[in-house]
Formats: sequence, structure tokens, C-alpha cells
Amino acid sequence: MDRNYFGTDGIRGTANTAPMTPDIVLKLGMAAGQIFLRGDHRHRVIIAKDTRLSGYMVEPALTAGFIAVGMDVVLVGPLPTPAVAMLTHSMRADLGVMISASHNPYYDNGIKLFGPDGFKLSDETEHAIEALMQNNKITLAAPDKLGRAKRLDDAKGRYIEFVKNTFPKNLRLDGLKVVVDCAHGAAYQIAPAVLFELGAEVIPLGVAPDGFNINRDCGSMHPEYFCKAVVEHGADCGIALDGDADRIVICDEKGALIDGDQLMAMIAAYWHKKGLMKGRGIVATDMSNLGLERYMGTLGLQLHRARIGDRYVAEAMRANGYNIGGEQSGHIILSDHSTTGDGLIAALQAFAVMVEAKQPMSQVSKRFTPLPQILHNVRYANGAKPLEHKDVKDAIASAENTLGDNGRILVRKSGTEPLIRIMVEGEKEDQIKLLVADIAKAVEKISKQHAA
Repeated sequence: MDRNYFGTDGIRGTANTAPMTPDIVLKLGMAAGQIFLRGDHRHRVIIAKDTRLSGYMVEPALTAGFIAVGMDVVLVGPLPTPAVAMLTHSMRADLGVMISASHNPYYDNGIKLFGPDGFKLSDETEHAIEALMQNNKITLAAPDKLGRAKRLDDAKGRYIEFVKNTFPKNLRLDGLKVVVDCAHGAAYQIAPAVLFELGAEVIPLGVAPDGFNINRDCGSMHPEYFCKAVVEHGADCGIALDGDADRIVICDEKGALIDGDQLMAMIAAYWHKKGLMKGRGIVATDMSNLGLERYMGTLGLQLHRARIGDRYVAEAMRANGYNIGGEQSGHIILSDHSTTGDGLIAALQAFAVMVEAKQPMSQVSKRFTPLPQILHNVRYANGAKPLEHKDVKDAIASAENTLGDNGRILVRKSGTEPLIRIMVEGEKEDQIKLLVADIAKAVEKISKQHAA
């Protein structure tokens, strides 16, 4: 069955435009609720959101859908995505929902679903939900079986304590000055509180959400802002989250960025030394740099590559018995602590390396020299299918022939936006720049032809 609603990370789109309209969201709540009405106990769903204006529209529509099929709703307000995963499992809920478009601008919104185990739903379950939405075979609850809705006032505190408990008990952050950019998003209260309570001096940025400024010129999508602040304040390091705080980037005391690949390398080496690693390897994706794979080899560890998307990383981790995985973009999954990407937990593990080594972040974070890699996005016209066109296929094939065994090429359609994402990696930066330009030119040409 075609996926009409779900992408690589739940459902996402422009607010008040299909599929993010109240009627579709209502139907999603009913369909997902019906799928997870398993057993004769009182069923429960946790619903959180980030700080977008449209959350006020999506939240009640979802709530009505779940109540209509007999599921109780627990509303927790603005909370990070990983908090939803944690609370769903902790509270023995049947389903967890995060209303967020992650790193997208405020005018987009989305819905991420978690099963009772705290993991994102499988493709098969998403297909089943879509089928119910399309065939209108939803069974509504009898009037005396309708669900109820209530708010959980201490959800934020529960998650703060959960995150703090992932930090080594023998360490503190006393004496560290840390810049924290919350992107005016879901962690705008939680992230500064966690670091402050562990002893750090916190310089908060992006903590004044107004419904419109989420991810705007701040957070992990615009790291130049917090990197500059680290240098200006003489901080020891900085972290920047995205809108729902499941992604993180870090910078050192010099303002130099540390991406997800370096972060995974740093944590893997630290855990390997302490005997904490499972499965003798980590899971990354095709976007991760070849330098990371080579570095894992020097530690006697493997790098398993999964499909792009943190839920596919999580699935591969479970299948291979690994407890470290993630994406170059900063989705880091540490399965001893969380079932999904958690920016704060990943940051605390990086801080543990720095504190225990008693060295600056610039020294402990540089684990390998990455191969030159260029990432480029090309927006295409709605309805266009550039990856199916011969000219684009020929451009990709030509680039692959030029690189041979000295690099990698990945061209894919974004699962969250109308973008073609181009990644070229190789030994020579000038060469890969030309190859990226050739592929992008072919994509742009097809998109213009379709628009015309």
C-alpha cells in the first residue's frame, strides 16, 4: 500500500494543509487508537507537543479522536520527544504521541507515534493505521465507553530526574560554563534545568517561545548562533537542540562544531574503555562519514549502516544487540537509557568524557579526520519525481563512475520535506563539489520542466 500520510518520521506537513488538518488528525487519532486497543484494560495515550502555534489545533483534534474510540488521554504539554517515549513506557501507556515537526519552521507540524515499549512504530503498524484511515472501518466507542482526558502536571519533573540519572553518579558539572540553545522549542525549560541541577553554570539561549520562533535562526539548524555565544562568554562548550530536542550538536570552547559522527565516536570509545558497549559495534546510516567507520576499526569495533531515520537506526540496534547508534545530524540513541534519539542524554555522555578526562572539549572530541563530504538539498516542485528521470539517473551514474572506490554517493528524497538530498564523499574536495553541482543541476532541470 502506498504511504499517503506517514514519512520517514511520522506524519508531517504545513499546518492546516493536508495531512496536518483537523479532520485528518482526528481520523488519525481514531485509527491509531483502535489499532492499540489491545486487551480489556483501561487504555491510555500520552500526548505531548513542542511550542508551535498549530499545536493548539492538533492537540485537541487528536484528543477527540482517541476519546472517540475509548482511549483515555494524558496531556503533558511541551516536552521533548524522548520524554514521550520514556513516559509511554514508564506509565504503561498503550501509545505515545509527540506533536512536532522537529527541525522544520513553525508553519509545519507533525505527529510521531510510539508504541507501549517506547519505540517508534514499525512500517507495518503505520500501514495498518493508514488502511483504517482510508477504508473508514473505525469502530466508535459506545457513549458509556468514551475515553477521558486529564493533564499530568509533574511530567516535566519526571523527565528531568530521568535524564539526570543517566549521568555517572560519581561525576558533577561543577565549574563548567555551558551555553544551551533550546531553539525556542520543547526543551526550553528542561535543558537549562538539567545542567544547572548537575552543577553547571548555564547560559540559556532560545528559551522564549512565542509560537512562531521555533528553530528560527537558532538551535541545531543554525549552530553559528550558539557557537559565537560560546566564544563570547568564554564557555567551556555549548549544546544546541532542535525543536523537539531529539537531535543535538555540540561545539567546543573554541566555537568549533562537533557533529553526530564525532559524538558517536567519542561516546563509543568511552563506553568501550569502561566495558559498557554491547555488540562490539555501533549503528550509523549511509550519511555517516567513512572516517567514523575507519575509526571504529581501530578500536576493534564494527560500524553497521542502517536506513536513514532514527527509528531504522533503533531497529538495527535491537537486531544486532548494539547500545550505541545515531545519525551524523545529531540523532544519538543510547539504548541503555532511551528508546529514541535524546539530545540531552547524548550531551551528558559527552560531558562525562570531558569531566573525567579533565581536558577541554576540543581535545576529547576530535576522534578522527573526516573525509571531505558535501551535503546539498535541492527543492523540487510538488508532483515532480526527479529521481525517476533518466537525466538524473545518468548524472548519478556518471558521478559514481568518476569516484570509483574512492568515495560514496547518496541521493535520496527527503521523508519530511519536498527536497532531494545529495551527499557526495571522497578524497578530493574540489572533485566532489563538481559532482554535487552536476547532480543538483539535473534535479533542478527536471523540477523546472515539471513546474512549467
